[in-house]
Order: sequence, then C-alpha cells, then structure tokens
Amino acid sequence: MSASVAKLNDLLRTTFLTGEVVLTEGIASLAPEQREAVITRVRTFDAFGENNDPHGERDFGAFKVEGIGTIFWKIDYYGTDYQSRSPDPSDPKVTRRVLTIMLAMEY
Repeated sequence: MSASVAKLNDLLRTTFLTGEVVLTEGIASLAPEQREAVITRVRTFDAFGENNDPHGERDFGAFKVEGIGTIFWKIDYYGTDYQSRSPDPSDPKVTRRVLTIMLAMEY
C-alpha cells in the first residue's frame, strides 16, 4: 500500500493537479519570487529518508530557504466529504489529498 500512496502523493506534489494545494498565510505573504522558489522546491523535493519518511508514503518534507527559514510541506488524506479521514489513502476514489505548504513556525 505504501508504494501506491507514495505514487499518488508524488503526483500531487509534483503537478498540483490531483488534489488541493493550500499555502498558509506565511507562504502567501512572501514576495512572488520567494513564493515561487518555495513552490519549486516542494515540487522537486526528493530528500526522502528514514528520518522524514519512515512509512515510505512521501507525505512530508522540510527544507531551508535562505532569507525565509525552514519550510514544511505535508499531505493529508480526507474522505470525499473533506470532513473525515480517508478510509484508504491508496484509493483515489475515496480519498481527497490536501497538500499544505507552510513556514515551519506556522506549524
């Protein structure tokens, strides 16, 4: 199951096409070129390892951007109503993914 979840998460993170993308207030308030740099880093993030991806689902990342600080991104799995947790994150028919990009201090 982890491999199929990882594939779906990568698709959302790299394309922004298969779910919702939320920028927190801190990210939204950055200068346009800074915001674009953060978004590009999220889309190209590949520093997954045992410490930040213990389940192999590729649903979280952190990195530093000079002049901004540490950025977190995470993917949450909701049911089709966006109110409850997904019963099966590997099934896109019952899962709505939400990618949130935030300043670490907003977490």
